[in-house]
Amino acid sequence: MNDKYLITVVTVCYNSEKTIRDTFESLLNQTNKNFDYIVVDGKSTDNTLNIIKEYLPKFDGRMRYISEKDNGIYDAMNKGISLCSGDYIGIINSDDWYETDAIENIINSINDNPEVDLFYGLIRLIKDGKEYMIRRNNYDFINEMNGLIQHPTCFVKRKVYDKYGVFNTKYKISADLDLMLRLVNNGVKYKPIDKVITNFRIGGASYQNDNYTELIDIMYRNGFISRKCMMKKLAFNKIKNIIGFWRNNESY
Repeated sequence: MNDKYLITVVTVCYNSEKTIRDTFESLLNQTNKNFDYIVVDGKSTDNTLNIIKEYLPKFDGRMRYISEKDNGIYDAMNKGISLCSGDYIGIINSDDWYETDAIENIINSINDNPEVDLFYGLIRLIKDGKEYMIRRNNYDFINEMNGLIQHPTCFVKRKVYDKYGVFNTKYKISADLDLMLRLVNNGVKYKPIDKVITNFRIGGASYQNDNYTELIDIMYRNGFISRKCMMKKLAFNKIKNIIGFWRNNESY
């Protein structure tokens, strides 16, 4: 086993007692153990912190955690990234879990392609406890509204974050798209992996429907649409929302 490259995995959590064991178990059962692990808890009020402490010794010194208030999920992710020492960083949320060979597949890909800045793979979407679909978007089409590569499968060089920055906490739902577009604009080298890396439960912030304004602003700020196009899309969305509100409140 080639242990030249160290992976750091970050999990951010808040009141995740129902699902975080799955995340922890997926990491404990990795076929390649050449990773360390950082858990960033947002001062949970349920049993999450006790579960973290329960699992701490099981990682044989490779797991660290902090528990403090944060300013949202991307602020918590940024805290985790700032604590990382690995050559590549993966971020897995507390309601998702890795395939048991995820780290092995990433390290093998790094060994074969050390010049690549960002690796990403297939994601399995889970709905109501069942496989809903397996997908992977192509980063060549990341500038399209539905072209975002699956961030829970990504492993990014730590030096990339150092050079181009972390998540913009101005965005509450779509800061991952902003980051990916920023990296594309700066010529970061991507490489897809033909393996399922992450299992993702459908639901949560990224599946909310109120992030359209964020998406349009991100596309504009990263130079993928003009100001005129941005204003047009925002105006159309406002009209659509007004019509929807009127229809929902109309008496028959």
